[in-house]
Amino acid sequence: MLSGCDTTPENTAPIRVMSYNIKFDDKADTLNGWDRRKKQVVNLISLYEPDFVGTQEGLLHQLEFMNKNLTAMQWIGVGRSDGKNVGEFSALYYNTDRFELVEHSDSTLWLSKTPAVPSKSWDAALPRILTWGKFRKQSTQKEVLVFNTHFDHIGDTARAESSSLIVDTIKKAAGAAPVILMGDFNVTPDSRPYAVITGSSSGLKDAYHESKLPHVGPEFSFEGFSVLDSTSNKR
Repeated sequence: MLSGCDTTPENTAPIRVMSYNIKFDDKADTLNGWDRRKKQVVNLISLYEPDFVGTQEGLLHQLEFMNKNLTAMQWIGVGRSDGKNVGEFSALYYNTDRFELVEHSDSTLWLSKTPAVPSKSWDAALPRILTWGKFRKQSTQKEVLVFNTHFDHIGDTARAESSSLIVDTIKKAAGAAPVILMGDFNVTPDSRPYAVITGSSSGLKDAYHESKLPHVGPEFSFEGFSVLDSTSNKR
């Protein structure tokens, strides 16, 4: 997760966020199928009580199940295939007890040369999207913009260009407002996309390093369902 939130004293009330690739409902995967995991997914989110959850890969029926079973949470986003309900979503959930949605009209864009319409560009294997919204914290009336994405798993150029597009989008949309960017970036800390997103001109910082709480758990977040494999280092 990458964060550009304002950390001045008047705005230090914690905001809890979670980035979660829930894996699309692959009917051919009988071992890790959605029906075997869906209750655990909901239970894990409920345990941590996040203010925002950026999901990746979810299909419409998966998102609807989560929404039905997550008390006080709603979501925004569209399917990447048609800009409506078809294909994987980079859906963004928010806790309606703590935040209200201020703005999200036309707030999904495609990570491509034609971001306003369903598309893919460069060397991307699949269409990829960015979903965002502007939210107001009910207790303070302060606003924050939250962005969620899922980068291509194949195209090096696509990931780099997507990073530049997202940084430009954040600058135009947010101005001086605090920002949270999260997602499944499919990159390592030594990659060009990471450098673009966390560079001095982006205004964003890696929450892994900025958090006041020390990191807990493995250094990687990709294991391909081989949960005992500690060799990967993607986050």
